[in-house]
Amino acid sequence: MGLTADQLRESLDAIAALEPLIAAAVARVGYPEPRIREPGYETLLRTIVGQQVSVAAAASIWNKLAAGVGDLTQPDIVAAASDEALRAAGLSRQKASYAKSLAEEVSSGRLDLTALPADDEAAIAQLVRVKGIGRWSAEIYLLFAEGRRDIWPAGDLAVQIEVGRIMGHEERPSEKLTREIAEAWRPHRGAAAILAWHHYKADMAAI
Repeated sequence: MGLTADQLRESLDAIAALEPLIAAAVARVGYPEPRIREPGYETLLRTIVGQQVSVAAAASIWNKLAAGVGDLTQPDIVAAASDEALRAAGLSRQKASYAKSLAEEVSSGRLDLTALPADDEAAIAQLVRVKGIGRWSAEIYLLFAEGRRDIWPAGDLAVQIEVGRIMGHEERPSEKLTREIAEAWRPHRGAAAILAWHHYKADMAAI
């Protein structure tokens, strides 16, 4: 499960003690709510379904998949589904191949989501071997579903934007710079990412 409210508060307080600008951001927008997903196959499948579509569209496709294919919590059911059935539910040809790839990796046992490596980079490397799971998707899974405290999705656009704003940069920092800025925040960078998304939403609400 993802980081709890207490864990977020503890981690952000630790970073704030080192970085006054983070302390000011927390004072400005408050502590973020937890972002928690169930660990396992279904959450990764939902990630694939939701790539590059709205939340509403993803929900519609998911419901059509469930109606047309069956129990989406069972990877062998998706692995056995025809491409036509997956496409009829609204998946693109590419996403249908990604969904089947994930299902086959899990149902075959090649990917065991109950026993990912404890080392974050090793776990990311194992996840990105699945077609359709990139580094960002792997990081989001490890942060939201496994609650790994030092995951830092520096390639996320909103994280880059808000880290730049919080830290007083005139331009959005690159992924490399965003990664460098957060080095001092180890081992609490996961909470910093969740704060960045919370800060981003607060900025958008104020416009």
